Amino acid sequence: MDKTLFKNIASLFGIQGMSYLIPLITLPYLVRVLDPVGYGSLGFSLAIVQYCCMLTDYGFNLSATQQIAVHRDEKHKVSKLFWSVLCCKVGMAMLSVLAVSIAVYFVPKLNDLSLIIYSGLLMVLGNVLFPTWLFQGKEKMGWIAISNITARLLAIPLIFIFVNKPEHAYIAALISSLTIILASCIGLYFVWRQKWVVWYQPTLADLSEVLRDGWHVFISSAAISLYTTSTTVILGFISGPMAVGYFVAADKLRQAVLGLITPFFQALYPRVNATMAKSRLEGFLLIRKILKWQSIFTFALSLVMFITAPLMISLAYGEQYDAAVPVLLLMAWLPFVIGLSNVFGMQTLLVLGYKETFSKILMMAGLIHVVLNLPLTYYNAEVGAAISVLLTEIIVTTMMLVVIAKKEIPLFKGNLNAV
Repeated sequence: MDKTLFKNIASLFGIQGMSYLIPLITLPYLVRVLDPVGYGSLGFSLAIVQYCCMLTDYGFNLSATQQIAVHRDEKHKVSKLFWSVLCCKVGMAMLSVLAVSIAVYFVPKLNDLSLIIYSGLLMVLGNVLFPTWLFQGKEKMGWIAISNITARLLAIPLIFIFVNKPEHAYIAALISSLTIILASCIGLYFVWRQKWVVWYQPTLADLSEVLRDGWHVFISSAAISLYTTSTTVILGFISGPMAVGYFVAADKLRQAVLGLITPFFQALYPRVNATMAKSRLEGFLLIRKILKWQSIFTFALSLVMFITAPLMISLAYGEQYDAAVPVLLLMAWLPFVIGLSNVFGMQTLLVLGYKETFSKILMMAGLIHVVLNLPLTYYNAEVGAAISVLLTEIIVTTMMLVVIAKKEIPLFKGNLNAV
């Protein structure tokens, strides 16, 4: 592992560490102060906001990262991409906020949570302004770490000072939003300081090009949202905020564990792209190495999480969240399954240009998840939701593996000298 890659992974571990350390500091306080119903209302509202963030992200965090990784030293191309992506994100943010506002007005369940939802919608502004894809493409993740860690540290005292009862769920959402906005401002300062971009007036052709390039990744993201974000939303509509509270509480711990491997996903993607562009032989050797070590590490993580699930829930949330234990027992295996699907999909199929195939797999999985999720959630509430998520991730991984086998991609065996 070279010095640059090591620094990027270390930086992303810093980001992920703080991303999950801060919730682990504030989460026990929040779940007790807000109680399962209040915490569930917060989780449900932020899930609605995530639809807006997904739309503004489009596919840029992968498609634009890929382009920056290839053209990182060409200032004109970097500038053209930067302003084109930013313009598209602003337009999508406006559309998404308008759509949510209309939904809040007409849907009673959303109208009841309007204060929390609108407080959380400010996250969309931060999401638009933070050029994560630019830092990732240039493999300068250290500055992302500084931006995020600085902003997130400020959130800790604010949570303890201003959130003291169930009615303060909207304040928790507002603090989260302001944290992301501050991080984005710091990130933009670094971009300006490094003089990575100059002003460029994007044309309609430029906007069309970046939208077209990210389309399949966006469809993939939308499909993924059907079995991530939509799980919480469907659970909220069918079973109510208490069930959401149990599900989100378990999911936060699952995310914390998954955060231990996410830095590898993010740091290795531009490196695999750059390596494959130079030499397919070296690219496949790198992917094989990633698959081997990531599989071992994620299986160990999942096993430990499964064994310690009751203890984790008890220590983090107390007895009032005992109903979250079965949820965590199921979700414990997600780091292992997601780790495999990341190598098969993001690091292999996307890098090799199979964007459309990748999108189709996730679209099919998203639809399958909705079919599974509705009855499972109706009859088993939060446990049914967890079952549907785990089954869907297994289906995604299996379909990707089948595609790799059919296309004879030498991921496991085969003569690499012939690629």
